[in-house]
Amino acid sequence: MPSTSVFRPTIPDQPSRQRMPAPAWLRAWLACVLLLMASVAVAAPRIGVMTMQPGEVFFERFGHDAIIVQDPQSGQATSYNFGAFDPSEDDFIGNFVNGVMQYYLVALPLEQDLATYRDEGRGVKIQWLDLTPQQAQALADSLAEQARPENARYRYDYFTSNCSTKVRDAIDRALGGGLKSQLSGRSRGNTLRSEAVRLASPATWMWLGFDIGLGPSTDVPLSRWDEAYVPMRLADSLGESRNSAGQPLVSSEQVMLPHRIAPEPAEQSRSYKPWLLAGVLLAIALAVLGLRAPRLFAALMLPIWLLLGVLGLVLAFLWGFTEHWAAYRNQNLLLFNPLCLLLLPGAIALLRRRKPARWTVWTSYLVAACALVAWLPHWLAVSPQSNQIWVALLLPIQLAVAYVFKRIQARN
Repeated sequence: MPSTSVFRPTIPDQPSRQRMPAPAWLRAWLACVLLLMASVAVAAPRIGVMTMQPGEVFFERFGHDAIIVQDPQSGQATSYNFGAFDPSEDDFIGNFVNGVMQYYLVALPLEQDLATYRDEGRGVKIQWLDLTPQQAQALADSLAEQARPENARYRYDYFTSNCSTKVRDAIDRALGGGLKSQLSGRSRGNTLRSEAVRLASPATWMWLGFDIGLGPSTDVPLSRWDEAYVPMRLADSLGESRNSAGQPLVSSEQVMLPHRIAPEPAEQSRSYKPWLLAGVLLAIALAVLGLRAPRLFAALMLPIWLLLGVLGLVLAFLWGFTEHWAAYRNQNLLLFNPLCLLLLPGAIALLRRRKPARWTVWTSYLVAACALVAWLPHWLAVSPQSNQIWVALLLPIQLAVAYVFKRIQARN
């Protein structure tokens, strides 16, 4: 076989490549960056939301909360509490009445904060949040800055700017608005009134004050975001929320103190029917009494008219002369009517065995007409205020009073 030759091209030798060491300045810069990242990861504080159950004193009925910042190195925890106020400051009572209260943020050791609730028997738990190191550090820095004496004070509002909404807003800022976006579009149908009345219900005078004093703006269904003015509601919502990575926002819960007193009042619907039954029965009794024993009728109605009239003046004052926006446009003014004070001379006349003046009789007609007007929004379903129980109770009574005055005036 003929031989064949294979052509192999000659490839010149390639120079060998050697790795050049990085410049010293670059290695130093990288080391600093890695060290800084490691220090941030290690030193980032632990953030929690501490929720306190309602207490037995009237200003404890709504519960309370605070933000906990725990130092990762020492383990010491600081409670940032937005619920501090100073009753000894100038014009404290006047500011309270006018709705221009000033509260402030205080930072105190966690154990010191817990001591108060331990003595009161109130349950306390902490929800530890799963935040990035950067978010946790930014939140801790922001709270420390806000707690400085020159920054600590804020304008307090019972429903929109209180200890719980301040905690909510701080967490939302740390999440870049992520908490509000999750809660704003959801609702359980609760209102400012329903939550206030529910939580105040163990103290009769307190729930009466809320229910009578709040206007129609408090009867709008709340989003979960607005509902968080109640600390326990905020805790519920945090437990259902997600962090920036889509993971559960609450990584763990820690019970700090057991609850040893009466639990938070449960939700319950309110029916106007028992109140209507009571109103009708009282109206019948007053009508019979007024015709058969006018002096006894007057003796019973005199303190009632005084109470209704004074309450009406308070409602008018809150609406027209204070910054308590939740009391504006209160339709209960038609039921707790200041005009009831003009019926007092009629009661005095009956006690003296005299006929009431004709203008007093016409005033009783006007008071009854106002009560009828209070019922119209419910009948027409036109933006009614949630005051059905007071309409049901007082409308029959006011009609009975007008009937009695008319019959007495018609007598020879």
